[in-house]
Amino acid sequence: MAEKNLINQINDAIGAHGSWKIKLRTAINKGHSTQSVADVRCDDKCAFGKWLHGNEIDAQTRSGVPYNVIKRLHAEFHICAADVLSKATSGDTSGATDLLEGDFSAKSEKLVRGLRKWKNEVAAV
Repeated sequence: MAEKNLINQINDAIGAHGSWKIKLRTAINKGHSTQSVADVRCDDKCAFGKWLHGNEIDAQTRSGVPYNVIKRLHAEFHICAADVLSKATSGDTSGATDLLEGDFSAKSEKLVRGLRKWKNEVAAV
């Protein structure tokens, strides 16, 4: 896999997933969202998820530990984001806020750390 493309995808993912906290905070404040909980829960609907699950990544990269760790962390991130959104859109503002500031923030930070580590490993090759 071309290192430059992989690094670009990782950089884009870091930025895009960083904006989720704002989207979820907005949903909590408004009590609704333009996105469905089901769509948010799917880890293959966002641009990074489409790429991660798509056929652009070669077999060697797919079989590596970094890819598989990121794939798992990305799925966990989307499940937690959907849980926050579910609480936000069902009127559980305090539950959504607690989940956003707690588990979601932790999963988001872990995903970003993993993405940065993967990017550094690729750049070092």
